[in-house]
Amino acid sequence: MVFTKTRIMEKEKPKFDFESFKQEALAGLYAGQSLNGDKGVFGPLIKHLLESALEGELNHHLEEEQQNGRSNRRNGKTSKKVKSSAGLLEVEGTRDRAGTFQPELLPKRQVVMSDDLESKIIGMYSRGMSLGDIQDQIEEMYGFKLSKAKLSSITDAVLPTLEAWRKRPLESVYAIIWLDAMFYKVRHEGKVVTRAMYSVLGLSFQGNKEVLGIYIMESEGARQWLNVLGDLKERGVEDILIACVDGLNGFPKAIGELYPKTNVQLCVVHQIRNSARFVPDKHIKAFMKDLKMVYQAPGRELAEQALLELEQGWGQRYPQAVKPWMEHWEQLSTYFEHPPEIRKVMYTTNTIEAYHRQIRKITKTKGAFASDNALLKLAFLAIMDMEKAWKRRAFNWKSILSQFMMIYEDRIPMQVLD
Repeated sequence: MVFTKTRIMEKEKPKFDFESFKQEALAGLYAGQSLNGDKGVFGPLIKHLLESALEGELNHHLEEEQQNGRSNRRNGKTSKKVKSSAGLLEVEGTRDRAGTFQPELLPKRQVVMSDDLESKIIGMYSRGMSLGDIQDQIEEMYGFKLSKAKLSSITDAVLPTLEAWRKRPLESVYAIIWLDAMFYKVRHEGKVVTRAMYSVLGLSFQGNKEVLGIYIMESEGARQWLNVLGDLKERGVEDILIACVDGLNGFPKAIGELYPKTNVQLCVVHQIRNSARFVPDKHIKAFMKDLKMVYQAPGRELAEQALLELEQGWGQRYPQAVKPWMEHWEQLSTYFEHPPEIRKVMYTTNTIEAYHRQIRKITKTKGAFASDNALLKLAFLAIMDMEKAWKRRAFNWKSILSQFMMIYEDRIPMQVLD
């Protein structure tokens, strides 16, 4: 049998009675009926639009089949329940005999339809809502319930974007990077285990900060830091001027292997807090006054003189408060080699701590993550929200950049300044 266009189009769907729909919709609105949901006033209209669009797609497909010399025709009706922002809809469509028809608007086996709905689900997930809470919210908004497995599959839609983001090329040189790790509980092979999530923030020569990468590992140490830094190397980072870290657990060794010219700055603020823990209240005011002479000194020479006086005055009484300053002075005092504008940016890890606080606001509702991917997924979504507010340059950046150019001129390629 030869199929003509008339034959293909002969079973058109009855026209939608817009006048009747309008009257029923107005009556529903006056009666307090909702716009969306299972019994929402827009349900019949959206159902008609979906079915008409599917019919149009099938007509186009059958015409192409005919033009290509293939025998195909309609083969009865099929229906499925579709969860949409307008509620639960039973959508009817037509099959083709050859089974080659693949609708684009509503693909086979898809039972949730609406980019808007999926974006809302991902948005709720990115704000730290549990899958159970999202279930309740969707049911309240649209009148149907999605399974946790379905919600998880919807949020998994961000995984390809996450993977591409983690592999994106980076700048060849960064002015400063901040590195730290947070610890989370994750389910693995039926057990709850501890995972370290490493984060690396970078300050570019345009004065903007960005998250360079996030990494899930089993612990913290030199080997793990080496893996993190190795990834930065593979993605194009050839040099780092200054690296700011909270602790030194294996870090100097790791960075020395891959970035031997990098200056390492241990967080001074953290060391001040740690020292204060070992001094009783009756002496804390006097101790902090002497300690301030060390870290607020105008230069390294005066700082070292003040450190010796601190050790002589307090070292025997409170060795745990003074000893770390003596042992780690090389990394604690790196900022004295830089002018005041750069010192303010590098002597503390407050930048990455502020980032951690934002991440924890989102993750604090989670007892244990279902998997490493679940943790990465939520952290990535939180980062995307944070970076929207990171568009402005660092304060007084032109002055800071000129200081970097004076100190590290031979290590800053001109192309990174464009």
